[in-house]
Amino acid sequence: MEKLNLSASEWKIMSMLWDNEPMTIMQLTKALKEETGWTKNTIIILLGRMEKKNAVTYERIGNAKHYSTLVKREDVCVAETQSFLKRIYRGSLGMMMNHLIEQKAVSKEDIAELYDILKKAEEEEA
Repeated sequence: MEKLNLSASEWKIMSMLWDNEPMTIMQLTKALKEETGWTKNTIIILLGRMEKKNAVTYERIGNAKHYSTLVKREDVCVAETQSFLKRIYRGSLGMMMNHLIEQKAVSKEDIAELYDILKKAEEEEA
């Protein structure tokens, strides 16, 4: 999948839509107001940008536009993760993990979870 280049603000809207789609502009404004302070106009501007990126679409029902995503969360996350790894760690997951461990940014619980993930991946490869 081609990277969408979503801004942090667009990610907030995408996350809300992935969890609750379809949603109207008013529903998005109400759901995001407390966390972001965004007005209806801000939501409209962001949705317009996201439409141009082919991230969202809408269906007009009565007077309201009901917005839905055009891409799966999993696909966007994989593309973003790959882009991040390439940009920051030259594509090396090992380099990223080593950096996080050196910076003490990984807890014992995280390490246990990673062992479980790696063990599962190893078993699936066998």
